[in-house]
Amino acid sequence: MGEPTAAEQLRVLQVAGSASGGTRSHVRELAAGLALDHRVVLAAPGDVARPWIPGVRSRLVEITDRPRPQDAAAVSKLRELGRRADVVHAHGLRAGALAALALTGLSTPLVVTLHNLPVGGPAVQAMAAGLERLVAGRAAAVLAVSGDVVDHMRGMGGKRVERALIPAPVRVSAPLDRAALEIGDAPLVVTVARLAPQKGLDLLLDAAGLLDDRVPGVIWVVAGDGPRHDELHRVIEDEALPVRLLGRREDVPALLGAADVVVSTAEWEGQPVWLQEALHVGAPIVATDVGGTREVTGAAARLVPYGDADLLVAQIAAVLREPRVQEGLRVAARERAAELPRAHDALAQVLGVYRSVLPSLLV
Repeated sequence: MGEPTAAEQLRVLQVAGSASGGTRSHVRELAAGLALDHRVVLAAPGDVARPWIPGVRSRLVEITDRPRPQDAAAVSKLRELGRRADVVHAHGLRAGALAALALTGLSTPLVVTLHNLPVGGPAVQAMAAGLERLVAGRAAAVLAVSGDVVDHMRGMGGKRVERALIPAPVRVSAPLDRAALEIGDAPLVVTVARLAPQKGLDLLLDAAGLLDDRVPGVIWVVAGDGPRHDELHRVIEDEALPVRLLGRREDVPALLGAADVVVSTAEWEGQPVWLQEALHVGAPIVATDVGGTREVTGAAARLVPYGDADLLVAQIAAVLREPRVQEGLRVAARERAAELPRAHDALAQVLGVYRSVLPSLLV
């Protein structure tokens, strides 16, 4: 097939709030892929829009994770941009709700990808439910990162809801310099997580204390930053836990590849990109069986119920102590990685959704 003609090119407005990790990578990768054949505008805060993406026109729009006075300006800007788009694709509940308000009275179809479940107390949950109903009622299609979110949005009345494909970006880094990390030949446990409540970090610290008794000399490193850093650091120091907070790292594939076991202690996950990266490098995985984690790992991980630190540690210790268990998980990880979606699969999915809401524009 040749390149799309001007008549076949879509004008796509991608909208995102402030994001990090897998969500940010997905939004940027999707925008770049669409821009190869279509005209793409990315409306997002600077942490997502920058650095500029070749072929993508970026517009800085402040969309925060909580209601702010600037929301009115964001809605006005999105309405202006939405008038000139064939389809608007928003990422995240807040971005989706603001886009829905901006498109009120316009015929431009809205697609929303939901990357997370709302986290917070009763007031936050009540507000989130209102935004979910708004998105479900206005969006022509909703893509959700895990089966439980798909079911939830269908229950909210979503017209068309399906599981999103959120592939891990292709990242290459040099082999890990263990000397620089001062870990020597110690058994190495690796977690990649934003230091925020959803990631089950209290469970991680409880498990690290238990693991230190069962596998002497183990070192558990956590790559990522976030609002709980100082609190976690104090607990680690006070309890002399074998945990090191590494902060944000650019060598995540190398860290995962060097791990004797990769551990996720999350309270909820959608389609964890970092666990996909762990599968691609053949890392043995132990994880909490929450959200969409099982949908990503399949049988290539030892999964445990959330909150059971003793069972979690038993599985980690088995991987560290038993070479056959570790090697079996490495083989299973590589086999599972071959089945995971890639960037072209995600691009094909969203273009298929756009075709379904704009049948006259793409055939």
